[in-house]
Amino acid sequence: MIGYVTLGVKDMERAKKFYGDLFAEKGGRVVMDQGRLAFISVGRGKPMLAVCEPYDKGDPTPGNGTMVALTADSKEEAEAMYNRAIELGGTCDGAPGQRIPDRFYGAYVRDPDGNKLCFFVFG
Repeated sequence: MIGYVTLGVKDMERAKKFYGDLFAEKGGRVVMDQGRLAFISVGRGKPMLAVCEPYDKGDPTPGNGTMVALTADSKEEAEAMYNRAIELGGTCDGAPGQRIPDRFYGAYVRDPDGNKLCFFVFG
């Protein structure tokens, strides 16, 4: 159902590098770059993550309670994505771990602009 999710950023080059590098091992890359807006995806017809400088030219602000949850194939991959995000300049917002016994494993970070991400797997 989701075509793409957009995150506001201050520095487009930093954001494209952060997300391009973060998803490189899954085949992710910038698939469309419109200057103030760029889309990162793993393939044609797959959901995309867009980064953009706000249209009103104001500062981007992460929403309170807003988060983008990104699927992982395993707990190990969720932890690896979390670690990669930290290496790329993200900050911890909840270390990798089992959140709901036998149902949900998640790892939470903030990107360099403060947007909250969760790498998760059910199980």
